[in-house]
Amino acid sequence: MTDLHPFIAGLPKAELHVHHVGSASPRIVSELAARHPDSKVPTDPEALADYFTFTDFAHFIDVYLSVVDLVRTPEDVRLLTFEVARDMARQNVRYAELTITPYSSTRRGIDERAFMAAIEDARKAAEAEFGTVLRWCFDIPGEAGLESAEETARLATTDGIRPEGLVSFGLGGPEIGVPRPQFKPYFDRARAAGLRSAPHAGETTGPETVWDAIRELGAERIGHGTSSVRDPELLAYLAEHRIALEVCPTSNIATRAVTTLDEHPIRQMVDAGVLVTVNSDDPPMFGTDLNNEYAVAARLLGLDERGLAGLAKNAVEASFLDPAGKDRLAAEIDTYTEEWLAR
Repeated sequence: MTDLHPFIAGLPKAELHVHHVGSASPRIVSELAARHPDSKVPTDPEALADYFTFTDFAHFIDVYLSVVDLVRTPEDVRLLTFEVARDMARQNVRYAELTITPYSSTRRGIDERAFMAAIEDARKAAEAEFGTVLRWCFDIPGEAGLESAEETARLATTDGIRPEGLVSFGLGGPEIGVPRPQFKPYFDRARAAGLRSAPHAGETTGPETVWDAIRELGAERIGHGTSSVRDPELLAYLAEHRIALEVCPTSNIATRAVTTLDEHPIRQMVDAGVLVTVNSDDPPMFGTDLNNEYAVAARLLGLDERGLAGLAKNAVEASFLDPAGKDRLAAEIDTYTEEWLAR
């Protein structure tokens, strides 16, 4: 079988489901931990591998929040954001919608305007230096309740605070015990302000959570949506309305949402005609990156180079990039693929 890793490494890509803090490499996490020695997070990059071994989704959330606590100043925010973009550029990620949870930072005392200035400065510097275009999805940390929803909606919709790179509004954190309908007023406000809806749903709960995200939150994309395959009517609806699923295979195994890769439902999603995109979620925490996720998808779906190019173009189609930007990136994927195959 052809080794697809070199093709994947050079393939221009878009990533739609990747978390800001969750993308901090061991190098950056250890640097932040050294800045804040009162944290329980290890400063040794090798020790982080053990620290990032999760027993279940609840344990993952605990570890994730301990890393969130390392981001305490605007300088921390700027460093993290710029270095995440550097890691993306190394994988030929041309465009990424980075999920950011501003409430986690503002409630820890970072001034909201300084926070916005830090991510925007990093975004512009990264595009100038690496050519990687970043956009933001502000998400509600569901476990923090409606107070966090109100704060996130305010930051996302207030002129003079809302950052230029913001394109969408999301909802993350645990699903169990955090019903989606309660967040409807906040998604209504965000959508009225021109933001697109991209909540997590159906990762650790059943397909009813995905239905709630669609019906109550106006979801245009679904984060994970793993359990959608348990409802044929839902799969048909997703396919008909081109509501993309942001699939993160390795993440699903790490958090025990799916038992093994061979049991992952991505094949059922594709066979049902759903617009599937492949993403890395919290890559260093799960010992992966976007290139690896494409290799995993190639194996699970039996893809060759053209199939992988099609997967990359799915992400472009499902993105909230402007039409001209979509056309340019899709053309770049086609050109790269044809040139590769002509060698």
